[in-house]
Amino acid sequence: MRAVRVALLAAVLTMALGAATASAAAVIHFQSERTSALTAQLHHREVHALTFHPTPAPGHVHVSLNNGRHMTAVYAANEEAKFIALARADGTPFAVAVAKPKAAAKPVHHTLRYVAGGILVLVIVVVAAVLLVDRRRKLNEEGGDTPPTQSQPSP
Repeated sequence: MRAVRVALLAAVLTMALGAATASAAAVIHFQSERTSALTAQLHHREVHALTFHPTPAPGHVHVSLNNGRHMTAVYAANEEAKFIALARADGTPFAVAVAKPKAAAKPVHHTLRYVAGGILVLVIVVVAAVLLVDRRRKLNEEGGDTPPTQSQPSP
């Protein structure tokens, strides 16, 4: 029975490790480069694809090279048209990323806040009641019904 548990644990850990390495392999790391290097790469047909990101200014372009490397270059607003013309002339596919407008915020419902506030008030009332009852009990135990006894000095 113990061998089955160990084998099952090993299988689960192996699958988890495999999933972690697969997701880590999918991350692309871009190295920065100058626009002059990008121009030279476009002229030598070394570029596989381009993706322009014009906002926020200054824009940047993600470059996928034929050898599998990925680069990014910062460009001025007036240079985008030049790079698009070079990409079209060389037959390099390109895309211009468009910023998605943020969705309007949904109205906030305060139901949970009201419930939490109600619970807090209830807890405060219960604690105050317990303290009040405990104080009255202690006062009654101290001799609220019996007269105080006088102490006599010891000889």
